[in-house]
Amino acid sequence: MSFLRIAAISPKVELGNIAANVAIHKELIHANKDAGVILFPELSLTGYSLGDLVVQKRLHDAVREGLRELAKAVMESIVIVGAPLWHANRLYNCAVVLQNGRILGIVPKSYLANYREFYEKRWFSSGKDIADAEIEGVPFGTDLLFRSGEMLLGVEICEDLWSVIPPSSYQAAAGANVVCNLSASDDLVGKHDYRRTLVSQQSARGICAYAYTSSGVWESSAEVLYGGATLIAENGAMLAEGERFSFDHTVTKADVDLQKLIYLRRYETSYCDAPQKVFRIVSCDPVPIVEKPDRYYDPHPFVPSKKADRDARCKEIFAIQASALARRLAQLGDMKMIVGVSGGLDSTLALLVCNEACEILGRPKSDILAISMPGFGTTKATKTSAAKLAEAIGARFEEIDITETVRAHFRDISHDENTHDVTYENAQARYRTMILMDKANQVGGIVVGTGDLSEIALGFSTYNGDQMAMYNVNAGVPKTLVRYLIEWVGSKHKELAPILDEIIHRPVSPELLPPKEGEISQKTEEIIGPYELHDFFLYHFIKYGAPPRKIAILAKIAFGKKYEEATIKKWLRVFLRRFFANQFKRDASPDGVKVGTIALSPRGDWRMPSDAQVQMWIEELDDGGS
Repeated sequence: MSFLRIAAISPKVELGNIAANVAIHKELIHANKDAGVILFPELSLTGYSLGDLVVQKRLHDAVREGLRELAKAVMESIVIVGAPLWHANRLYNCAVVLQNGRILGIVPKSYLANYREFYEKRWFSSGKDIADAEIEGVPFGTDLLFRSGEMLLGVEICEDLWSVIPPSSYQAAAGANVVCNLSASDDLVGKHDYRRTLVSQQSARGICAYAYTSSGVWESSAEVLYGGATLIAENGAMLAEGERFSFDHTVTKADVDLQKLIYLRRYETSYCDAPQKVFRIVSCDPVPIVEKPDRYYDPHPFVPSKKADRDARCKEIFAIQASALARRLAQLGDMKMIVGVSGGLDSTLALLVCNEACEILGRPKSDILAISMPGFGTTKATKTSAAKLAEAIGARFEEIDITETVRAHFRDISHDENTHDVTYENAQARYRTMILMDKANQVGGIVVGTGDLSEIALGFSTYNGDQMAMYNVNAGVPKTLVRYLIEWVGSKHKELAPILDEIIHRPVSPELLPPKEGEISQKTEEIIGPYELHDFFLYHFIKYGAPPRKIAILAKIAFGKKYEEATIKKWLRVFLRRFFANQFKRDASPDGVKVGTIALSPRGDWRMPSDAQVQMWIEELDDGGS
């Protein structure tokens, strides 16, 4: 599954007591052997705050012996410790990389902190220009990267991250998807927020995982205090963060998704254009495998969980939708907006967007023509809601009953009205679209589409029916977000809130089959599955290129006990089959505004042939069991 577990550890250190520190390291390495990479702070074997003792021969004899002993204790995990080491009569602040009884490589610090409370140049030399060097046969230099399977590991030390161009930028450009930073960063008011931002931004800039660990409170407190910060970020997101100022060991773990990072680099960014340096690649043994990641996955990736964030998201999306429509209208001139309103979620959102576009352009609301087209499946409640909403915003409203015309059409094509098949349903949808198009010609306007991103992905629309429009304002909005957008508009327009509340709480339905006892009989999610699952599948399939088996595992983690594994796989098969089978509808989709990182326009974000075969993806999912 390409997940790598990283442990960032800030240990209790005994200043100058190498034997004790080696014992502490061994204990912590053994306790965290499930991690593929274990990271300790800068100069962790000696302590960072030793001052002039760091040049003493006795100390360095103990460091060399301590490293040999520690290496013997390291097994499958790649362990990175900090130690002062001599090379060519110069002392370097080093990261030492260990695995399976060996020292794999030594990376010196490039940028030495030498301001205010720091005076590293008193003892150390910069290693930024060292390449192709060795210490006793072990690769030494800032030109080292360490490969194990899909992981390519880069290492930098403390101040390196604060520099104008951190070494990790070149490491990431050369392929490193995991960067580890050994640090001894003292804590001052406000400094941790800046440190946290640096780690997060560097992981985003490098499209990598970035693990950071700093010395803790057992360093000398003569002039400053070290808080023991431990941080693990992935592509801009902070996955894990340990408590600072602990008087015990701090261990922070996170499972990073290497496969996701590799996909993002290949597909979504200008990563390939970054300048590169030449690095030596050190081959490592396989590290421990993570069978099931221990991390949080948002079950609703399109919908922020916090209300304040969700409101901000809705505000921005609604502004994008309305501004895009207003721009199109400004281009076309004095054109009206024609919207088919059903009393359902999508047409409601489209009508609200038209209303806002009028506000932006200063146009009368009578420029909106809302048309209700009740048919065989229309309920009184939805029809009433559509009329009330159009009236409340001041739009022109027409009701055109399609029942008898569609019956005549059934006679023309010799279709039995009692056969409630796809012909029965699609005839209604296509006739409604014809009415909208013809009314647009009649009044001089454009048909504003209502289909949302989730329907477009699943192809849950009638070709040349509701699939078609002259501009689709909902094309970038996933179904799981539509309700929240409508709710947000209601919070800003109190006069609309009661009507919108009615609409929000109805089940999703195309209303093409006759009602049962006056109630909606055709519920979309009973036919194609829960939209919250489909939106989760869509997000991970498109944004990260996740294979089906991985998507199923992530969905089980995200939704917990809400859905059984078999249920998730059932609807994932439906998603895959429908997604592949309905590309031909997306190829013929009208212009529609993109609002988020996921979009399916064939002219913009997503290109695939309509005759692509889904079987390979289904087989990959089924190989994991059902």
